[in-house]
Amino acid sequence: MNPALLSLFVVLPLTAAALLVVVRRPALDRGLMVGIPALVTAAAIYLLFEHRETPVLAHNIGGFPGGVSIPLVSDTFSALMIAVTSLTTTVTMAFLTRTGEDRYRFVPSLALMLTAGVNGAFLTGDLFNLFVFVEVMLLPSYALIAVTGTWRRLGIGRLFVVVNLLTSTILLIGVGLVYATAGTVNLAELVGRAAEDPRVGLAISVVLLALAIKAAVAPTHGWLPRAYPATSAGIMALFSAVHTKVALYGIYRIYSSTYDGQAPWAPILAIAVVATILIGSYSTFGEHIMRRALAWQMVAGVGHILLGLALFSEFALAAGIFYMIHHIVTMGALLLASGAIEQTYGSGRYERLAGLARRDKWVAVIYAFALLSLVGLPPSTGFFAKIGLLQASADAGGWKQWVFIATVLIAAVATLLAMQRLWSGVFWGPAMENYRPEASHGGRDRRVPLPRDLRVTWQLASPAAFLVGLQLVFFVLAGALIPIALRAADDLMTLQPYVEAVLG
Repeated sequence: MNPALLSLFVVLPLTAAALLVVVRRPALDRGLMVGIPALVTAAAIYLLFEHRETPVLAHNIGGFPGGVSIPLVSDTFSALMIAVTSLTTTVTMAFLTRTGEDRYRFVPSLALMLTAGVNGAFLTGDLFNLFVFVEVMLLPSYALIAVTGTWRRLGIGRLFVVVNLLTSTILLIGVGLVYATAGTVNLAELVGRAAEDPRVGLAISVVLLALAIKAAVAPTHGWLPRAYPATSAGIMALFSAVHTKVALYGIYRIYSSTYDGQAPWAPILAIAVVATILIGSYSTFGEHIMRRALAWQMVAGVGHILLGLALFSEFALAAGIFYMIHHIVTMGALLLASGAIEQTYGSGRYERLAGLARRDKWVAVIYAFALLSLVGLPPSTGFFAKIGLLQASADAGGWKQWVFIATVLIAAVATLLAMQRLWSGVFWGPAMENYRPEASHGGRDRRVPLPRDLRVTWQLASPAAFLVGLQLVFFVLAGALIPIALRAADDLMTLQPYVEAVLG
C-alpha cells in the first residue's frame, strides 16, 4: 500500500463533513454518515493484512524530511484501533438514524468531523498534531452534546466541555515543554528520551497526565459518570467508543516509546490503576439508572486497560489491547441496548422498568450476553480479556502478581453483583403498567398506561444485536485475534522499525 494514502483516513471524513454542510439531503446525510465509517473500517482491515508483511507504514506530509514534516504512521496497533472504533462508530451511526437524531442540524457533519479527528489521532506520529487531532475530535463533540441534548443535558454537558478544555490546555503546555527540553515533538525522535533525560521525562509526564484525565483515570475520573449519561444514548455510545480510547491509545504509544516501561513514577501508575478498577466497579452499586451504572463500568474498564501498561511486558500489553477491543464493542452493545429501551419506554431508571425479560425477550437475550462479556464470563470476549490480564499479572511475580490478580477478581465479583441488581430491576419483576412516551423528546414526567403491543422494535435493537454478535464472533475467533494483539504489543516493544519508517 502506498503510505501517502494514509492521509485519506482524515481527508475523506472531513471532505464528506464539508459536503453535507453545503448539500443537505436526508438520503445523502444518512448514506455518508454510515458509509464513510464503514469504508474506513474496510480500509483499516486491509491495513491489518498489509502489516503482516510491512510492520510500519509512514508518510511525511508534503514530502518534507523526517523529523521536519508532519508524519502519519500506521502499524498493527493503530490499524487495529481504527478498525474497531470505525466499526463501532458505523453501528452507532445506524442507531442514530433509527432514533431520528441524524435529522438534527449538522449532526451527520459533526459526527464525520469527529471521525476524522479520531483517525488522525491514531495515525499521527507527532505530539503537537496529536493535540490538534484531539481538538478536531472534541470540537464537534461539544456541538453534538448541544444539538442532541435536552436543556437539562446541556447544563450537565458543560462539565464535559470544561474538563476537556482544561485538559487540552495541560496537554498543549506539556507538548510545549517537550519541545523546549527535547527540541522535537516527533515520537520517532523521542524514543527513549524520557528515560535518559529527567527534564524530558517531566515534560512527557505532563502530556500523559492530560491524557490520563481525558481517559478518566482515578482520582480524576468523576467527570465521566456525570457527563456521559447527560448525552443521548447514541452519542454516549459514540463517545464511549472513541474519546477515552484515543486517550488510552496515546498513553500506550507515548509511554512505551519514550520511557520503554521504566518510568520512575511506575508505582503511582499501579496505584492509580488499582484505584480506577475498584472505584469504577463498586460505584456502580450507587446508581439506579442504566446508563449511569454503565458509565461507572466504563471507568473500571479504563483501569483494566491500563493494567497491561502497568505490567509492561509484551503479553501484558497484548492483554491490555485485547481488553480495549473487548471494552469498545461490549460497552457499545450495552449502551445501544439501553438506548433502545429508553427510546421505547421513556426511562432508564430501574424503578420505572420491570418485566422486560418477558415483554422483550430478544432484547433481554442481547443484554444478557453483553453483561456476560462485561463481567468476563464465557461465551464472550470479556472472558479471554480478563484471563489475559490475570495471566499477565501471574507472570509478573512479586507484589504486582497478588495485588493485580486480587484487584481483577474483586472487581469482577463487584461487577457481577452490580449488574445483577440492574438485571433484576429492569428485566425481572412484575409486568410494567405505565411508561413515559414523551421522555425521549424532553417531555415532562407524565406517565400513561402502557399499551399491550408496545415493544422495543427490531430496528432499535438491531445495532446492539450486531455488536453482541460481533463479540461472540471474537470469542470464537480468539485464536486468530490474540496474535494480532501480540503483533500490536510487539510494535510498542520493538521500536526500531517505527523509527526507520518515520525518519528514513
